[in-house]
Amino acid sequence: MYIDGFILPIPSDSIEQYQKVAEQVGAIWKEYGAVAYYECVGDDFSLQGVKSFVDITHTQPDEVVIFGWAVFPSKEVRDKANAEVPKDPRMAKLVAPLTQGERVIFDASRMVYGGFHTLVEK
Repeated sequence: MYIDGFILPIPSDSIEQYQKVAEQVGAIWKEYGAVAYYECVGDDFSLQGVKSFVDITHTQPDEVVIFGWAVFPSKEVRDKANAEVPKDPRMAKLVAPLTQGERVIFDASRMVYGGFHTLVEK
């Protein structure tokens, strides 16, 4: 398995709008080979002595942290998906309303991302 993971802050009052888009985005990723796609809203960042996702993304009081990941059967499938999904015309239509206008819901410059191979699987 190979996993792409990401975290990003979004405005708290935009969760429903973001969720509608994320559900469609997840379906597209699955069409291109992801075997699972998740996006979650953070609600507990209180572990003492460690840096939290809130710290890393500079989340503001009126924002929440989204933590997501897509699971692929291999890095090769993931690499192909990462090359093709951004070209899918549905993606531009879905993401544009989140990044344009007076209020930005999704700011890619504040997103933290990485690809991971499996170390332990139970």
